Amino acid sequence: MLTWTVRRIENAFERRRQRRDLMALTDDQLKDIGISRSMAHKEASRPFWK
Repeated sequence: MLTWTVRRIENAFERRRQRRDLMALTDDQLKDIGISRSMAHKEASRPFWK
């Protein structure tokens, strides 16, 4: 149970980091991966547990 909890916490922190990194991309970089600035903002605004 403790391992599962720790893994969930680690995953939440990783999602938070990825969303922060997503917002740091330029508009050209976002275009390269096929998403708009508004889509990136929507994803980054989600709670870290989702």
